Amino acid sequence: MSLRKLIGVIHPRTAVVLHDLLMAALAWWIAKTLRYDLVNDGGYAFHALEFPLVLLVQAAVLSWTGLYRGVWRFASLPDLWNILRATIIGALAIGLALFLYNRLNDVPRSVLLLYPMVLSVLLGTPRLAYRFWKDSRLDMFPAEGAQRVLIVGADRAGEALSRDLHRDVRFNVVGFVDDKESLRGASINGHPVLGRVDQLPELTREAAVQMLLIAMPGASTTEMRRVVELCDLTGLPYRTVPKLEDVVAGRAQFNEIKEVAIEDLLGRDPVELDWTAIRETLTGRRVLVTGGGGSIGSELCRQVARLGAHSLAVVDHSEFNLYQISQELRAEYPELVFEGILADAGDPAAMRKLFAENRPQVVFHAAAYKHVPMLQGQLRQAFRNNVLVTRNIADLSDQFGVECFVLISTDKAVNPTSVMGACKRIAEIWCQNLNAKSNTRYITVRFGNVLDSAGSVVPLFRQQIRNGGPVTITHPEISRYFMTIPEACQLILQAASLGHGGEIFALDMGEPVKIRDLAEQMIRLAGKKPGTEIPIVYTGLRSGEKLFEELFHPLENYSATTHAKIFLAQHRQVSWDLLQVQLAKATDATLAFDEDNLRACVSGLLPSFRWSDIPQPENVVSIRRVESGEK
Repeated sequence: MSLRKLIGVIHPRTAVVLHDLLMAALAWWIAKTLRYDLVNDGGYAFHALEFPLVLLVQAAVLSWTGLYRGVWRFASLPDLWNILRATIIGALAIGLALFLYNRLNDVPRSVLLLYPMVLSVLLGTPRLAYRFWKDSRLDMFPAEGAQRVLIVGADRAGEALSRDLHRDVRFNVVGFVDDKESLRGASINGHPVLGRVDQLPELTREAAVQMLLIAMPGASTTEMRRVVELCDLTGLPYRTVPKLEDVVAGRAQFNEIKEVAIEDLLGRDPVELDWTAIRETLTGRRVLVTGGGGSIGSELCRQVARLGAHSLAVVDHSEFNLYQISQELRAEYPELVFEGILADAGDPAAMRKLFAENRPQVVFHAAAYKHVPMLQGQLRQAFRNNVLVTRNIADLSDQFGVECFVLISTDKAVNPTSVMGACKRIAEIWCQNLNAKSNTRYITVRFGNVLDSAGSVVPLFRQQIRNGGPVTITHPEISRYFMTIPEACQLILQAASLGHGGEIFALDMGEPVKIRDLAEQMIRLAGKKPGTEIPIVYTGLRSGEKLFEELFHPLENYSATTHAKIFLAQHRQVSWDLLQVQLAKATDATLAFDEDNLRACVSGLLPSFRWSDIPQPENVVSIRRVESGEK
């Protein structure tokens, strides 16, 4: 058999072990030779079992330290540390073995000091040389058809990304751009820092770049928007690495390359929370979430489970949604006492049985109808679900001694112009007034739109873009507040820990976003040009829709709380007797499907609410057509 074939049949690990044993023998010989040559002491000898003992002991130590789990191709500082550790421990073990063998006869103590230094060099140099050779080959001879990529951001994430891309034949890194002055003219992993981020359009042309990779996981939303705008100017495709909070939460891998999502541009800076107070509210508690299969409800369930609740009961009337969240929570939190209840939260008998059996201590009431145009012509359903169901759950919380009840409300309850907003405002009024008569703490949390929630504008735009347009917007100047679902839920939990009862907390939604800008940005992220490749059509404001949303009523003099992103609205008093009378009438009107009397009840509770824009039942079909984008 030829030498080439013989080498081919040797397993790579075996070859590495043989190499290291050869280096160990050579290091022992060099160390002993150096010692005698340095002191001009000519004669020295090797005993019969000296080399076998050295090799046997050193091989055991090298294996024990895990050196053979490393791969030469990716040798790095941890491997060098492992080598140094293995050689020092090996020298000590060899010294002990030779002492037991022949009392270290003909082995001076200085040999045991020289040996680990020599062996470290002999084991480390070939490994680093091999990696350097492999990396140099990739740099000098990139794979045919590899895309020339420029990395935006030369910090740790950019450096790690460039190392990973060395091993991916699809990409050829041509350099970095970064705004740090200290990196000007520097070289990272053999790739130059070509200039500043604002020079992207010129640099991409000069370097014949084919793709941009944004490696700025810690960037603020403002910084990310600026970078994406510059990337748009180049006309090149671009990708990014996940945000740090997504990596920490386990939602993404650190150097995973993904498309830039609208959440990356509309999300805000990470929320600083008082997790100690939140845990005191939830850890070890029995928790109930209504509407737990929805966008907000399901994320609340995840965070409640993560915070160590003793038990979690989830109510939802959608079989599919309940199945999904049940499967997820049971898989990820097997120690959690979980119960999924397929029921309508407005079913008094089912809810009373649930409260009696589970005895929840904390209730998050997220079950509600939320689509403004759809509810405009369906007052009875909106009132039943958003008011009467809330009253049912709130009353049961009082009767069964719940410690804390949290109503998930909306900015549309402020100066309501829609049926949905009016109903949510009445639900707020009931909880505020009930708080004064109960030992349960009733807390209301208001916020605006959440990104990518079911039925919201983001998934609608995404589908319209996927279909080639047009993207439909009701008005060129319409604006909305946005936050991510996890952030909204974290602030809900924080508000629950802050509240003493009766408060309306409003979440700081940041700056409002024009829906037109949102649509244009989403079109650009999809690699299309707004207005030409994907047309934008303005359909006119829908019934009950505002140009802009409000988080506080002018009479609700709001004040700051201990959390920078949560504000307290000073609620307006409503007569308890009036409230009970009107809700009793409204309940009867709902059962009788008497919408005229139901309107009168709503007007009695909200005198400023105007009905002029509310369509009659025969106009509901046209509303749905506008909603779906039909002309």
